[in-house]
Amino acid sequence: MSRGSTPRNPARMAEPYYITTAIHYPNGRPHIGHAYEMVAADVIARFQRQAGRDVLFQTGTDEHGLKMAQAARARGLETRAFADEMSSHFSVMADRFQISYDRFIRTVDADHYAASQAIWQAMVEAGDLYLDRYEGWYSVRDEAFYDEKELVEGEGGAKLSPQGTPVEWTAEETWFFRLSRYQQPLLDLYAANPDFIRPESRRNEVMRFVEGGLSDLSVSRTSFDWGVPVPGSPGHVMYVWVDALTNYLTGTGYPNKDAEKARYWPADLHLIGKDIVRFHAVYWPAFLMSAKIPLPKSVFGHGFLLSRGEKMSKSLGNVVDPMELADLFGIDALRYFFLREVSFGQDGSYSAEAIVTRVNAELANAFGNLAQRTLSFIVKNLGGALPEAGRSDPADAMLIEEVVVACAGLKAGFSDLMLSQGIESWIRGVYACNQYIDVQAPWALRKTDPERMHAVLGTLVRAIRMLAIAILPVVPDGAGRVLDLLGVEQRDHAAIDDDGWYARQSEAGFRLDTPTPAFPRLEAPVEAA
Repeated sequence: MSRGSTPRNPARMAEPYYITTAIHYPNGRPHIGHAYEMVAADVIARFQRQAGRDVLFQTGTDEHGLKMAQAARARGLETRAFADEMSSHFSVMADRFQISYDRFIRTVDADHYAASQAIWQAMVEAGDLYLDRYEGWYSVRDEAFYDEKELVEGEGGAKLSPQGTPVEWTAEETWFFRLSRYQQPLLDLYAANPDFIRPESRRNEVMRFVEGGLSDLSVSRTSFDWGVPVPGSPGHVMYVWVDALTNYLTGTGYPNKDAEKARYWPADLHLIGKDIVRFHAVYWPAFLMSAKIPLPKSVFGHGFLLSRGEKMSKSLGNVVDPMELADLFGIDALRYFFLREVSFGQDGSYSAEAIVTRVNAELANAFGNLAQRTLSFIVKNLGGALPEAGRSDPADAMLIEEVVVACAGLKAGFSDLMLSQGIESWIRGVYACNQYIDVQAPWALRKTDPERMHAVLGTLVRAIRMLAIAILPVVPDGAGRVLDLLGVEQRDHAAIDDDGWYARQSEAGFRLDTPTPAFPRLEAPVEAA
C-alpha cells in the first residue's frame, strides 16, 4: 500500500466506498490523460479512507476488441502477448504515480470472463437479447456504433463520428440488446437522481441524447474472435463495451454472492473521461436494469488535459509520456498540479512552465518552506523538543481557527468532487501560517521573550501538522515526510485536531530530526515539455 493511505480495517466494519476509473485501452502506451484520471481517483480514494470509509479502489485495462487485434497484428505478435506487454505499461505507471488501487483488473482475467457471461445470461433471461443482422456505421477507434444523424463531415466529404474518428459501413450477424426498451426508465433515473451523472453539463448532454430516441444496440461480433465468447452462440464474441463495463461488477465478486466483496456494490463513483460518458450513463445502467442489478450511485465525466491548450495527438507531435514528466518534475509535483490547476470536470491546460510556477509558488515556497524553516528553528533552538501550542494569545487562536477552516474547506470540496476548490481552501491556511510567522517573528522573540517564542512555534507545529494531514491524499510522499518528521503515526492521519498527539510525543521524549525539504523547488527544463 502506498504511503499515506489508511490501513484497511480487518473487521470490515466501516461503511464501504467503491470507486473505479475507466479501464484503459492499451493499444498504445499511457498518455497524460490516463495518469490524470488515475491520480484524481487515487486522491478521492485516499481521502475516503482518511474519513474512515472501507474503500475498494479499482483500475485496470480493457484488452479486447478489434483495435487490440489489429495493433497486435501490426506488431507481428499474438494478441494475448501484445495485451500482456501493453497492460504492463499501465500498471507500471499506476505504481509510479503512487496509485493506491486495491485491484488492477484485466479483462483477460478468468473471473472477468465468468462475470461477463453471467450478466449476458441475465440479459437473455430478461428477454433483452435477440439475434439479427447489423448494418450500419462503426468506428473501430471508438469501438462504437453511430446513427447516420450523428455523423459529421470531414475533409473531402468523408464521414466521421462525433469524435472525429473514421467510420466504416459494417454488416454482420449480431446479437442485439433492446436498448430502446430502456429509454423511459433511463429518463426516470436521471430525473429522480440528479447526481447520477456529473457534472451538470454531462448530464444535460446525456439527457438530450436519450430524449432523441434510442435504437437497439449490437452487442456481439463474428468478424474477429478476440473477446469474451457469447455463451451458447459459437462464433460470437461480446461487443467490447459489454465486456469492459462489466469489470466494475467483476471487482465485487459477481456473480458469486461473496459478502466480503459484494458489500461494495453498488459502486459509489465511476470516474471516467467525458468522451465515454454515454457508455457509462446510458448503456451501462440499461444493462444493469435488464440484469436486475442495482445501479451505481454516480458517474463523473472529467475533462481533458490539453497541452498548451491543444488536445494531444500524434499528428501534432504533442503527446507527452507521463513517465517522462515524472522524471522531470517528480510525482508529488504532478499530482498537486493536476488537481490544483484544473477545475475538476472541465478541460485544463498544462505546460512545463505552468507546472514549475504553480508547484514552486504553493508547495515549495509556501508550504514546504513554512515546514522547513519552522522545524529547523526548533531543532536549532529547542534541541528538537516539540513546544506546546499557544493557548492564551488571540493571534494563536486565530491562526488555528483559520487552519481548521481551511482544512474543513478541503474536506467539503473533496466530498463534493470539487478538488481544485478544496485545495484552494487549503492553501489559504498555508498563507495564513506564513503571515503569522512573519508577524510573530520567533527569531526575534528568542532574545526578547523565549516563553512567547515557544508558544508561537508550538502553534505553528500544530498548524503544519493539520495542513500536512489534510493534503496527504494529494501529495502522499512529501506530506508523509513532514508527518514522519513530526512523529505522527499513521493511525493519526485522519485526526487533524487531536491534541492528544502532543501528550504522547512529550511522554515518549520525542525530538525532531534535522529536516530536509519535503517539497524542493523545481527548475524549468531547458526545453519545455
